Amino acid sequence: MLIKRTNTTDDLLAVTRARGLDLMVWPPRYDRVYRPHPQDDFWYPELECALSETRDAIILTKLKNQIQYAWEKSPFYRKKWAANGVSPATLVHLDDLTKFPVVQKHELRVAQASAPPFGDYLCIEPARVARVHGTSGTTGRPTVFGIGGDDWERIGEAHARILWGAGIRPSDRIMICSFFSLYIGSWGALKGGERLGATMFPFGAGVSGQTLLAVRWAQTLRPTAFYGTPSYALHFAEIARRDGIDPRSLGLRILFFSGEPGAGIPSTKQLIEETFGGTCVDMGSTAEMTPWMTNGECRHRAGMHLWQDIVYTQVCDPETFAPAPFGKEGTPVYTHLERTSQPMIRFVSGDLTRWTDEPCPCGRTYPRLPVGVYGRIDDMFIVRGENIYPAAIEDTLRSIDGFGGEFRVIVSRREAMDELLIRAEYAHTHNDGEAQQRLQATMREQLRASLGVHPIIELVPEGSIERTDFKARRVIDDRDLYRTSLSDRHDANDSDHG
Repeated sequence: MLIKRTNTTDDLLAVTRARGLDLMVWPPRYDRVYRPHPQDDFWYPELECALSETRDAIILTKLKNQIQYAWEKSPFYRKKWAANGVSPATLVHLDDLTKFPVVQKHELRVAQASAPPFGDYLCIEPARVARVHGTSGTTGRPTVFGIGGDDWERIGEAHARILWGAGIRPSDRIMICSFFSLYIGSWGALKGGERLGATMFPFGAGVSGQTLLAVRWAQTLRPTAFYGTPSYALHFAEIARRDGIDPRSLGLRILFFSGEPGAGIPSTKQLIEETFGGTCVDMGSTAEMTPWMTNGECRHRAGMHLWQDIVYTQVCDPETFAPAPFGKEGTPVYTHLERTSQPMIRFVSGDLTRWTDEPCPCGRTYPRLPVGVYGRIDDMFIVRGENIYPAAIEDTLRSIDGFGGEFRVIVSRREAMDELLIRAEYAHTHNDGEAQQRLQATMREQLRASLGVHPIIELVPEGSIERTDFKARRVIDDRDLYRTSLSDRHDANDSDHG
């Protein structure tokens, strides 16, 4: 599919001539062996540092082709758009994208149930699917991701470029400590690192005793970069210390993360950097939006850049899905620009964030998420009228001296009142009763100030709360048990009076 020339033709040709990137066709063609000089800060400086109006013209051209392609190849989009009175002709300006309806995750499950296994938004022949990934299905029907071979190569191009921005170079050795399974995060990190030219060390995670082995392998192999989840990195550090190894001695200079919001939480980021002596880089959108690194920090770590010429992102009002002004909070709504297999167009993430267009010290001109993605809208719970996010609890606890590293949140109901209990570990330095009383009081007061409610604090010894090799699940809401028992009591009373 040929792209019509725009008023940015000279810029496009400059990229093509210098770096082997052909933006005059869709999907773009990449030079598979191109790499910047190791001392260069940017992979494609013409795109990454462009004036927003110049890059927006490139984005609009890509978007027109992506939408036309989905209209022609996908019954899912054709029916959905026709029902909402839009078509490819609707998209004249970039702002017109908001006229298109959003796609919710439950719609993908319905589509795959109706047209198994990939749904009627698969835009290639099933025989051209090169990789199958998906969700675990632990909270509902699993979602199947069918990725074409050409898309997988473009995912590698995108991830290599973003890893380069984070400071990774071909001389690095990257240790991947995450599941190699349906979960696409590990595979995406592997693909990007390979394309960048780094030495890849795909160690994995999830097997009993594997973390201690990972520590010892790291001591031998001396990786310079680490990928996993923030909670697993801190667990990795605990196991290292238990084995008499200082995590700082391993020589990790960059640790990059996805899968949970920890790397964007200031106190957790600081703890990881102090623990390992390396920089903590926050990354990650959603698996559906792979290349998932297109929310990704640069080496300055001033918040995640939105790499808009790969995946176009709008932070939107969670109810109307109209774009929120810069500086405001909302949920990211994502649109692929180079996807031929299962393109997502205005996909609602359900995450919560705030965006800005303020300059980044690196010189890239993308919008940013200055405090990352700090939770999911459905992770929020309400206690006595206050909206509470687990990330706010984690940020507060990790900033308190004497916190032992892990916690759980138990929300319950006594009579008609909600209660918030936070079970938090105390460090070995706070073993005596007086120190624990002071710690308990500090936690209670600082959490009350940050959350707006009075929590009950229960202290337990460091190491007594289970650690995870993957994403931490820290909230238990027992209020349904109260509602159920209350309903049963009412039913019994009705029966007695029947």
